[in-house]
Amino acid sequence: MYQTDPPLSPKEVLPTMYDLPSEYPEDSGLPDEFHLFQPQLLRETFSPPNYPAEEVFVATDLNLYYDLRHTLWYKRPDWFAAVGVSRLYEQQNLRLSYVIWQEGVAPFVVVELLSPGTEKEDLGQTLREINQPPTKWEVYERILRVPYYIVFDRYTDKLQVFQLVADSYSELDLSTPRVWMPGLELGLGLWQGSYQGIERLWLRWYDASGNWLFTPLERESQRANRLAAQLRELGVNPDEL
Repeated sequence: MYQTDPPLSPKEVLPTMYDLPSEYPEDSGLPDEFHLFQPQLLRETFSPPNYPAEEVFVATDLNLYYDLRHTLWYKRPDWFAAVGVSRLYEQQNLRLSYVIWQEGVAPFVVVELLSPGTEKEDLGQTLREINQPPTKWEVYERILRVPYYIVFDRYTDKLQVFQLVADSYSELDLSTPRVWMPGLELGLGLWQGSYQGIERLWLRWYDASGNWLFTPLERESQRANRLAAQLRELGVNPDEL
């Protein structure tokens, strides 16, 4: 490919999400139930007040292409969120993958849910092999420079939060299993409760007042309860309507 003057931007000359595979045969199989439900709860409660909904993108188990020199290299976070970027690709299409040289915005937070087979890589305890792509830790810390990297072990209910400080991740000392993210005006923590009929500790977003953010179903239930209470005040039994 010949060089132009001035040079074309990577967005113009490198593959787009339409050119790159969204799935690979060698990828692991379908996630287990926890890997389905936990990202769903994160998605349903993620609503940073300082960004309009159309400038928030949330993804689960989506290919994240990060290196414009090696366009087929990717990672597949369990969950991540990018803010200040269009909810839709070029304001019109649902994404097949997230291509960093096309988007121009790196994720603000990445969440990995520990599995026995990926634990060491998730925690930065593996070394990069010669002529192989970098590890997850290297990609999130050194290439994408993701401000917050969250690791949750559902087997031990251990939450670890790594914040980018200067050029490397520093693990936060959590007195309680919560972390506040000023750039999002949201916090993330462990909530004991029932979701999808399962009672356990779940990762969930909370607001500046420390209140857990509602899921759509919870908001609807709250509205229904409030309406029922108003009817009772008027002497009307809502159960008889």
